[in-house]
Amino acid sequence: MNIRALKRKQTGQGMTEYIIIVALIAVAAIAVTQLFGATIRNQMAGIAKEVSGTNGTAAITQSGTAATAAVAAAKDNNKNTLSTFGDQATTGKQ
Repeated sequence: MNIRALKRKQTGQGMTEYIIIVALIAVAAIAVTQLFGATIRNQMAGIAKEVSGTNGTAAITQSGTAATAAVAAAKDNNKNTLSTFGDQATTGKQ
């Protein structure tokens, strides 16, 4: 084989592996955001209220409640399947 063709083939293989890794990271990030989304939203709301000078205690308390619900959902074996992925009616929703 030609040396150029061999080098080009190896470069394409490296790019394919990189794309697969990026896709796996994206899926993991979506799953974590889905599970802890309400917690993050409530914490950011509490921080925004505190920075603006108002009391953010209610939002911070809600973030603790959402975190507890997220932990319970993560431990529930019936909800740890792809068939329930994105089920906001029972997990993560406030």
